Amino acid sequence: MNQAAQQTQMIAQQLRTNAVHDERILAALGRVPRIGFVPPGLRNVDCADAPLPLAHGKHMLSPLLAGQILQALVPRAGERVLEIGTGSGYLTACLAALGAEVHSLEIHADLAERARANLQAAGLAAAQLLCADAMEWQAPAPFDCIVLTASLPAWQARFGQMLAPGGRLFAVVGTGVLMSARLYARSGDGQILPRNLFETWLEPLENAPVPETFRF
Repeated sequence: MNQAAQQTQMIAQQLRTNAVHDERILAALGRVPRIGFVPPGLRNVDCADAPLPLAHGKHMLSPLLAGQILQALVPRAGERVLEIGTGSGYLTACLAALGAEVHSLEIHADLAERARANLQAAGLAAAQLLCADAMEWQAPAPFDCIVLTASLPAWQARFGQMLAPGGRLFAVVGTGVLMSARLYARSGDGQILPRNLFETWLEPLENAPVPETFRF
C-alpha cells in the first residue's frame, strides 16, 4: 500500500471512527505527509495508532490525538497559534496546513533543528520555530489558539494569560495514568473557562511545577 493510501486508511479507521469528523481538519491531516515527520527507523509504522518515540524521552502524537486536538481548537486561517512542544513538527505542519500563523516553542535545540528540516521538506517552512523554555518565555502578543503537546501536572495560569479574548487553549492536566484533556476558553471579560474533553496521557512539560503530594 502506498503512503497516500495508508494515510487515507489512517483517517478512516483511526479518526472518523473515533468522532473526529470535521472535514477541514481531516483534509489538513490528509495533506500533511506524516511519514516525513517520523524518525527514519520508524517510518514503517508512521501511521500506527500510537505515539512514536523521539529524542529526550519525547513522543510524536498519535494520529488520533493530533486530530482530537485540532478538532477541539478549530484553528482558523490567519489566526495566531502558539504550539508549546514542537517535537517532530507534525502538529506544527497540520496547524500551518489549516492556514494558521504558527509560532512553536521547543526546549531542545536538536529537535527544533530536525523539525525545521521536516517542515521545509513538506513545504510548510513558514511556521516560526523558537528554541525556548515555555515556563520562562514571554509572549510578545496574545494568541488566538494555544496547544501544549506535553502535560501540566497542575494548571499554569501564565498560559491562559497569553490568550486573546475569545481564544482557545488545549492542555492535558494531571499526574496519574489517566490525565484530563481540557479546552480552556478566554471570555471577553478575561475569565479562563475550562471544559473537560476526554482522558489521555502525555509526558510532563519540562520545568512545569509539580504539586506537592499530601503526606501524613
